[in-house]
Amino acid sequence: IPMWAQHEISITAPSRGCHLITSEVNKAIQKDISSIKIGMANLFIQHTSASLTINENADPDVRRDMEVALNKIVPATWTRDGTFRHTDEGDDDMPGHVKASLMGPSLNIPIKNGRLALGTWQGIYLNEHRDQGGWGGGHTRRVIITLQGQS
Repeated sequence: IPMWAQHEISITAPSRGCHLITSEVNKAIQKDISSIKIGMANLFIQHTSASLTINENADPDVRRDMEVALNKIVPATWTRDGTFRHTDEGDDDMPGHVKASLMGPSLNIPIKNGRLALGTWQGIYLNEHRDQGGWGGGHTRRVIITLQGQS
């Protein structure tokens, strides 16, 4: 039987950086995903200075190192040295937009036998690229999760 479901979650990132949100995603979808034998989950973040990715879920150093690497790839100094023109929202704004585009706003994860088919060491990251989370000074980010599949 074909099935579709959609959930919206708000995640408050405690700080700039890479944050595991796998448990929050699983909690939001647990009722609907349990009946799906084969399918696909799409996660989409509704922001331009935060992103989603999948990576190592065990060692917190990986999340720290990912943030360090992103800052070396797109340094905040580019806001001050004339590289970027879009600078009104602070040093981390345009670098946040570039990082969000590099990492991407969405993920597709297979569903197998009522669960997200993540590998043993894979977790879902919300990558917060702003110190202040954009306008308003918070870090609350909305993620839309769409499930499709069949039982």
